[in-house]
Amino acid sequence: MSTGELLNIEPQELQFPFELRKQISCSLQLSNKTDNYVAFKVKTTNPKKYCVRPNTGIVLPRSTCDVIVTMQAQKEAPLDNQCKDKFLLQSVVASSGANAKDITPEMFNKESGHNVEECKLRVVYVSPPRPPSPVREGSEEGSSPRASVSDNGNLNTSEFTLASKAFGDRHEPQDNSSEARALISKLTEEKNSAIQQNNKIQQELELLRREASRSRGGIPLLYVFLIGLVGIILGYLMKKT
Repeated sequence: MSTGELLNIEPQELQFPFELRKQISCSLQLSNKTDNYVAFKVKTTNPKKYCVRPNTGIVLPRSTCDVIVTMQAQKEAPLDNQCKDKFLLQSVVASSGANAKDITPEMFNKESGHNVEECKLRVVYVSPPRPPSPVREGSEEGSSPRASVSDNGNLNTSEFTLASKAFGDRHEPQDNSSEARALISKLTEEKNSAIQQNNKIQQELELLRREASRSRGGIPLLYVFLIGLVGIILGYLMKKT
């Protein structure tokens, strides 16, 4: 922590976990240790490379303010992972009740007699955080079985066989269930088809019955034959489904 008469600044250096082609941010915390309003301004030796939000502001008495410094995505890695960029944080007592709009460049001009505190911060590149270690295969429930190796280096085939069999048995009901659903679907379609054919035959039979009634008795032998034929077809279809 860098301590001045007006502000405490933490941390004392800007640490960026450098990665190529990736925008990276870090933060500064400014703590006002006085009972006055304190204005601050952040400068850098490489303004095109960094974005500071806010780069100017007011820290209220006995309060804190966070400043976010963002490094733009870089196309090339620095030599030896070293960085020569630096930041300068200036602070000065502001009038009571002041806000960010009241800040002017003249406030930070030492030649005008203003008591300006300055704190220099350097930029440090650090290694990016390592990704979490991958879970070893076979350690989680539901993973595929693997053969074990005995103390003498030989593959324990008996354990592998048992594990494979158990794994296969565990997945077999799913295959059987799929076949059962397919069979049920096929039988349902055949049943619906049989019902439709039955309705069609009933309609044709009713039509013949009406024609026989209009023809004064019709042809009783043909009528009996059709009824028998319908019964045979229905019996066959119901037996099939």
